[in-house]
Amino acid sequence: MSLVEAIILGAVEGVTEFLPVSSTGHLTILEKLFGHTIDDPDITAFTVIIQSGAVLATILFLRKDIARVVPAFFKGLFNASHREHADFKFGLAVLLGSIPIVIAALLFKDAIEGTLRSLWFVAGALILWSGVMAFADHAATQVRHQDDVTWKDTLIIGTVQCMALIPGISRSGATMSAGLLRDIDRVTVTKLSFFLSIPALTGASLLQGISEADRIANGVGWTNTIVATVVSFVVAYASVTWLLKFVSKHSYSIFIFYRVALGSLLLLLLATGTIAAK
Repeated sequence: MSLVEAIILGAVEGVTEFLPVSSTGHLTILEKLFGHTIDDPDITAFTVIIQSGAVLATILFLRKDIARVVPAFFKGLFNASHREHADFKFGLAVLLGSIPIVIAALLFKDAIEGTLRSLWFVAGALILWSGVMAFADHAATQVRHQDDVTWKDTLIIGTVQCMALIPGISRSGATMSAGLLRDIDRVTVTKLSFFLSIPALTGASLLQGISEADRIANGVGWTNTIVATVVSFVVAYASVTWLLKFVSKHSYSIFIFYRVALGSLLLLLLATGTIAAK
């Protein structure tokens, strides 16, 4: 992998991580177009690790919320009188909502890093999940807000988040759709998606960085991986800021149309043999 490729991939990760268009799907497509074997261990590890840049951007963006929720959560753990506080309940809900994807990632690790990396799966997921997003966007009443979010909501949303282990579905697309179907408003469910990304992506990045360190060093290289992560951080911060402003005034329709168009183009390229699935 060249440094230019690493910079491009980092920028794409930063732009797409929090948009409901699938960052992993985009990276997988680009990695294939750059001539890489997309299910090689060093490539799959690189794809996961550079997401940590987006996580850092999220932490920076949500720093005031985190500084409020985290202390409230620990106070509630050790003092029953604090457990009715909204910030404790929200922190507990985020923690519980993060558990399902950890279990699913460990159980289906081989399939996620192998079979599901096929571009046929990416194309199909981009198109099919767009239908789920369109239904959720249309059916949502948005009558519930952040103070109404419960552990049951996040457990359901976190379970749906597991679908994002299939490249093309989109972690944010999955969580946002599930949140809308729980009648949570778009801004709240988008912020909740940001919160749920922190434990999920941090854990995945650390696991891949530790377990695949040698393969990365001998493959894509740690310099390229670090550069891509830094670029991801810078671009993701701008993307997070823009997305919250956008969803406060618009539906997800523009992302749905884009997903269908990209998935259809990818199917055409695969069917004509222009690019290979792996």
